[in-house]
Amino acid sequence: MEKKASSLKIRPPTYGKLITILSIDGGGVRGIIPGVILGYLEAQLQELDGEGARLADYFDVIAGTSTGGLITAMLSAPDAHNRPLFAAKDIVPFYLENCPKIFPQGCGSLGSVLNTIKSLTGPKYNGVYLHKLIRKLLGSTRLHDTLTSLVIPTFDIKKLQPVLFSSYEVSKHSFLDAQVSDICIGTSAAPTYFPAYYFKTEDKDGRVHEFNLIDGGLAANNPTLIAISEVTKQILKEDPDFFDIKSPIDYTRLLVISLGSGSDTSELKFDAKKASKWGLFSWLYEDGSSPLIDAYTQGTADLVDYHNSVAFKAYQSEDSYLRINDDTLKGTLSSVDTSTKKNLEGLVKVGEDLLRKAVSRVNLDTGHYEPIPNAGTNEEALKRFAKLLSDEKKLRESRCPHNMHGT
Repeated sequence: MEKKASSLKIRPPTYGKLITILSIDGGGVRGIIPGVILGYLEAQLQELDGEGARLADYFDVIAGTSTGGLITAMLSAPDAHNRPLFAAKDIVPFYLENCPKIFPQGCGSLGSVLNTIKSLTGPKYNGVYLHKLIRKLLGSTRLHDTLTSLVIPTFDIKKLQPVLFSSYEVSKHSFLDAQVSDICIGTSAAPTYFPAYYFKTEDKDGRVHEFNLIDGGLAANNPTLIAISEVTKQILKEDPDFFDIKSPIDYTRLLVISLGSGSDTSELKFDAKKASKWGLFSWLYEDGSSPLIDAYTQGTADLVDYHNSVAFKAYQSEDSYLRINDDTLKGTLSSVDTSTKKNLEGLVKVGEDLLRKAVSRVNLDTGHYEPIPNAGTNEEALKRFAKLLSDEKKLRESRCPHNMHGT
């Protein structure tokens, strides 16, 4: 088959052995946790390949939902020199600076009560600062401009269906080539927290397409499986960027890092006896959280992890799939919007401690992450994955014609 010009910004998988995927869950202020992990991973790549190394140079696709979608854009949107806007080490400082303005906290218990009352009549936050920040950050960058392929899920409340903004689909569906700022605002519009977000685009024939978006977590709070599916579609379409093969995805050729933003399954504060008495209000707000939203986003995220664990094991390639998450967050650390200095700094510590914890996988019988025998710590696993990513990049560079893909 004759090679066509690749749509990817990095050298494509057909010149290597693997397809590399990075996925980042939603979770509001808890995006600090994957931010810490990403900073460590990029530092390991820089030790191997120099200070200029950036995550977008190594991953064929980066997927992110809600706060994960914003991190995805920060890692892959180009600056004036056509390099990523942010180094991974800058994500946490960005969150520490801006979260208190995105999620302004009321003063004392009265402020908490007023926020709760406000949530009954409209979004808890107006989103003005968040929208302004994202537009300033990303400017007019469109999906096709990013330095590697992105997949960002959203949910259209008017059509009641998911909308996936995927770099792979832009050439076929030009109306998806939206400004990345609009996509990020849409995927972050969490129900009860931020207002739903409307924007429109035009396709190449001038037809107008409207989007009425809310949080991508309603479609996929853990977007790992969506990213794998988007790659699978390219293989089924016989895209020569993906090994020139016609069979469905071979999990032995995937290298996947999936980052959660933490959760709390340790306190077991809800049960059927309590829930059997709940009405609409209690399902939406109980003990400082939203049981309905928490159950939906956490449940779908764990099911995606479960599916991937089974699939990679079936292909005897468990070592190529790394899921890092902490399910022991307590108190305000499990909140998506508590932006006090103490809480944000606590989330940084959670991320740092998570690096030193054993590599784990969710047990759906208990809901807890359990250590995988002989898998070492997350820190050790990330070092191993960094070496695999570096070797894959160098292999592609050695095989790829020098007049292509100038990274």
